[in-house]
Amino acid sequence: MNVLQVEAEEQPDISEEYSVSAVPFFVFFKDGKVVDKLEGADPSSLANKVAKVAGSINPGEAAAPASLGMAAGSTVLETIQDFAKENGSSQMGNQVQPGLSDTLKRRLQQLIDSHLIMLFMKGNPEEPKCGFSRKVVDILKDERVKFGTFDILSDNEVRDGLKKFSNWPTFPQLYCKGELLGGCDIAIAMHESGELKEVFRDHGVDIIGTEQGVGGISKPTGLSRNLDSRLRSLINSSPVMLFMKGKPDEPKCGFSNKVVEILKQEKVDFESFDILLDDEVRQGLKVFSNWSSYPQLYIKGDLIGGSDIVLEMQKSGELKRVLAEKGIIKKETLDDRLRSLISSSPVMLFMKGTPDAPRCGFSSKVVNALREEGVSFGSFDILTDDEVRQRLKVFSNWPTFPQLYYKGELIGGCDIVLELRNNGELKATLSE
Repeated sequence: MNVLQVEAEEQPDISEEYSVSAVPFFVFFKDGKVVDKLEGADPSSLANKVAKVAGSINPGEAAAPASLGMAAGSTVLETIQDFAKENGSSQMGNQVQPGLSDTLKRRLQQLIDSHLIMLFMKGNPEEPKCGFSRKVVDILKDERVKFGTFDILSDNEVRDGLKKFSNWPTFPQLYCKGELLGGCDIAIAMHESGELKEVFRDHGVDIIGTEQGVGGISKPTGLSRNLDSRLRSLINSSPVMLFMKGKPDEPKCGFSNKVVEILKQEKVDFESFDILLDDEVRQGLKVFSNWSSYPQLYIKGDLIGGSDIVLEMQKSGELKRVLAEKGIIKKETLDDRLRSLISSSPVMLFMKGTPDAPRCGFSSKVVNALREEGVSFGSFDILTDDEVRQRLKVFSNWPTFPQLYYKGELIGGCDIVLELRNNGELKATLSE
């Protein structure tokens, strides 16, 4: 059995193709075909799937359970390695046991041991450079613990070395008292189950009191009661509150303008405060929020972040989800999503595959007909989303694909499109 490791964030095309939403994520191939997938680092499930793919157990049998423990990454990779060895392959061994210099090993161990809780992340707590890192920072703040961090983007030797040192191929990596807990998905699971709090307690990690600040590095003192009260009042003066440079109609910096545009695109009502007009608020809010730059976006009193994070959340759809969960916008139904997809382009084709790589002959014929007529069109691959695929049949009262729409109205499928083309009516129909 051969094992190939891929950096999810560095290979977005691959991540999208296999619908990777969290790491680690395993895709199992046999004879060149995808036969199974697994999200998360559950060693027992992983061992079971690996054994089935390798043919070591019968499909109805379960693999022997493996203990997750604190160093989940090592357990998972050792499980894969054991099965790889049984099948005569040394490739995995070469990947997870590379040579590291003694100097680098000592440096990595010193970094890991530099704080009771140590997070190796992309960026820093004030400005995370990836969504996974930001989520773990938020979890640690919610757990009300102090933690140290190291920006792996600032040191490629540490970045590459730590992957080998810990047998964990991705970032962020969270450690407690020198032991690896895992990455983002494990931190989320442990946090939601309460296990993370238990681990911190068992290892003597102090919980920060409310009066000292919420999580992260404890809030510096020096804010007067009046200023603290004023900042809280401003933050909570609107369900969506933006502290920015300038006003929404006249932003004074590109970052503030970017967040304003995003909120407008999401059709969100919001209030703003121009920090250029009040230096006390400008300086005090940095301390209060433990966030050193502007703009700062708050939703229902919770800090979301600055322009980079808001932009990333919008692109991933997470911003819309948070706004819906907080009751700011109505949660989108599947039918709402279908209407939005249908209206996303004047001429919209729901097909199997993409225009450049159709996955069925009927879809290919419609694409060719549209291109021959010089018609610009948008498309959606229904093979990538079974929910859309099944519901659209009911929504349109049309049982097959492809389906072609013009200005939100169904034109028809392959036969109708070809008939319109043959009669010389296709271009006119799609330009009325």
